[in-house]
Amino acid sequence: MTTIGLIGSGHIGSQLARLAVGQGHDVVVSNSRDPQTLAPLVAELGEHARAGRPADAARAGDIVVVTIPLKNIADVPVEPLAGKIVIDTNNYYPQRDGQIAELDDESTTTAELLQRHLPTSHVVKAFNHIFAGDLTTDGSPAGTQGRRALVVAGDDDNAKRTVTDLIDSFGFDVVDIGALSEGWRIQRDTPGYTAKYDAEGLRDAVASAKRYRDM
Repeated sequence: MTTIGLIGSGHIGSQLARLAVGQGHDVVVSNSRDPQTLAPLVAELGEHARAGRPADAARAGDIVVVTIPLKNIADVPVEPLAGKIVIDTNNYYPQRDGQIAELDDESTTTAELLQRHLPTSHVVKAFNHIFAGDLTTDGSPAGTQGRRALVVAGDDDNAKRTVTDLIDSFGFDVVDIGALSEGWRIQRDTPGYTAKYDAEGLRDAVASAKRYRDM
């Protein structure tokens, strides 16, 4: 089984940790505070979980999830993530993150910002368009009619395949929307954002997405 490192253990991070442990993976959870603050989560997750600092999660993880406020991505450790698959769950909320000119003028995307910060990692956009609570309630076995689908985007096909397999094991079909630069198609306020679609419906929603400037 794989070790999943989680840089950020809030709503999304803790739910992904539960899913990972449920599939037999080991997890290393972390946040911006002392690892002891995660003791209740680790106790719940059991023997396959331990807490550490972000650098510990980065070093230990075969796959590492970055699920922190976008304004803090400069704090993500770079060297321990070299060559690794990094899942980016971030969304841009100016009221929380402050104004980011490159996102305001739509010349880049949140995942591309993380990829620039982690130049030798393989960033894959995923899990940014589903409510945290749905992660552990909406999954179903492969082949289930109407199975809910989630998006991946990334510049490395092998990394996307690995993340696709992980998402499938968590109970969701996957729609690959292409490169990281296409991640805007599933950002907040787009048709697919937080909506419950099967693969066909999600493809249609992604295809109908408009840039903010065109809304």
